[in-house]
Amino acid sequence: MIEERHTTLDSVFHALSDRTRRAMLRSLAAGEHNIGELAAPHRMSFAAASKHVKVLEKAGLVRRRVEGRAHVCRLEPQPLCTADEWLRFYERFWPERLGLLDELLRAEDQGAASRHKRGRSKD
Repeated sequence: MIEERHTTLDSVFHALSDRTRRAMLRSLAAGEHNIGELAAPHRMSFAAASKHVKVLEKAGLVRRRVEGRAHVCRLEPQPLCTADEWLRFYERFWPERLGLLDELLRAEDQGAASRHKRGRSKD
C-alpha cells in the first residue's frame, strides 16, 4: 500500500514537472478536450501532445477515450488530492521559514535605508 502510494506520488510529480503538461491539466480543469485542442496552444504535433497525455495518464491524472478518430481527455483529480495531502504535511514549516525571510528582508531594507542616508549626508 505504501509503496503504491509512493509510486503514485512519483508519477504525479513527474507529470507535473513539465509546464506543457501542467498547462494541459489547467485546460482539462475547464472540461474535456481532444488531443488536438490540447496541442494547439503549444504549437505541437498530435504525436508530441499524445506523448504528454500518456505521461498524464500513467500518473492517473487524465483519462482518455476514443470517439471515432478523436481522443477525448478528461481530468482525473484524485491523484492531485494525494499529492496535496503529501504537501500539506510540510505546510507547518512554511510560516516559520516565511517569518525568517520576512525578518531578513526587513533587515536588508533597513540597512539599505541607512546606507542611503549616509550617502546623502556626504553631499
